[in-house]
Amino acid sequence: MSGQRDEMELKEEAVKAHYAGAAALLSGFDHAPRIGKAQVVETPAERSPGIGTRPRFRSTTPGLVTRSTARPEGVRLIERVEGIGGDDPIVDPVEAVVLQALRRALAIALAVGEMFSGQTGLTELKKANLESRLPEARRSEFSELLAAEALAVLSVFANATAFLLASHAGEEVVEIGAVEEVLTDNAQLALHGVLWELDQDLALFAVDAPKLVPTVLAFAEQLMEKVKLRAASAPRLEAFTGANYRVEADNFPIAGFEPARKAKGSTLVMTFKKPNEVVGNHIAKYQAMRLAKMLMAYDFKRKLNPFAELGGFIFTFMGDGKPGTGKTTLIQMMAGLLNDYCKVANYPFRYQNLSIDNVDSYQGKSGQNAKAFINSVMDPAVIGFGTVDDIDQVAGKRGDRQSSAGQQEITAVLMEAFAGANTVVRGNCTFGMFSNYPENVDD
Repeated sequence: MSGQRDEMELKEEAVKAHYAGAAALLSGFDHAPRIGKAQVVETPAERSPGIGTRPRFRSTTPGLVTRSTARPEGVRLIERVEGIGGDDPIVDPVEAVVLQALRRALAIALAVGEMFSGQTGLTELKKANLESRLPEARRSEFSELLAAEALAVLSVFANATAFLLASHAGEEVVEIGAVEEVLTDNAQLALHGVLWELDQDLALFAVDAPKLVPTVLAFAEQLMEKVKLRAASAPRLEAFTGANYRVEADNFPIAGFEPARKAKGSTLVMTFKKPNEVVGNHIAKYQAMRLAKMLMAYDFKRKLNPFAELGGFIFTFMGDGKPGTGKTTLIQMMAGLLNDYCKVANYPFRYQNLSIDNVDSYQGKSGQNAKAFINSVMDPAVIGFGTVDDIDQVAGKRGDRQSSAGQQEITAVLMEAFAGANTVVRGNCTFGMFSNYPENVDD
């Protein structure tokens, strides 16, 4: 079995046993929203044009006045996805991929929920409650376990959806806003709520096939974030967060509420330089060549590089010199070496550059851009190389009144990532910073 040594395999039989239930959820169910508000309401045609529809009834019973009395509407995700292509009776390949991923993600989530129920004794409590023999003293425990199961199922569903569709993601990005209909009464109702909201998002944003996958991915990311925040203060989640699982068929890891990232390298569009084309500072040249070879010693199973354990691994380095002395050429040489090495070894390679374009005028946006850059390069599932060209222009020096707020944000993020208390050097990536004026860079 591949993966980390502390992972348990989630059997394929356990996942496939829930295929029928997952397909039923995608086929259709009724749901009356509690928190979210319907943005798309499909009004059914009146049976007779001469008879109007009745006004909505609002209860006057104390305690029920504020409860929504919206009638449950049918959620049919299969019809919704297949209808994106218009009147074409043939299902688009992208639509088929999304439906397959949703069914698989639902089945994995239901299998994890079943495992959680068995480990925590929730299965017995459900049976006792069904037979009206649940002790009064255990009702609070029962409610907390139901909420914990719902959070675990929602997290795995969102995580698996994002993981399974990651390889189909393109350049298109869709902003859908926060997920609101997150219910934790029980796992089934929780899935009804989020699938209802996904149906709404698809109707609003997935107006054509190219926007289908980005919409589902944006929904999954927002749901993961919302559930993780909710789980931070929820009790009885130790059975879920204390164990790691892996679905071997998909190579999908489950580690609590942490998102799983599929190893996906970026396609490099760069003019590579061969080592024999680089002249000048031979020490910097051979140090870069040595560092590229060090990175290739990274062990993907242990998520650790022997050089990071033994010492001598260069996690960050600084290149300085006057314009035209070969700093950019050194980047092209090292990126080219790593790209060629990774192609031979069949490793995913990711190169990213943090440039002045990432400095934003919006409050906090520059820090978010820098954090996304750091997280992308430090992904333990890839070999990463991150560069900050002209760092004196991108990151501001502390106390410098001429630096913008965005530059100060980037400085804070880089300091925390490179030498913070939570910094973990696995040896799978390195960061190079280059400047013509090193004296203007914060130490």
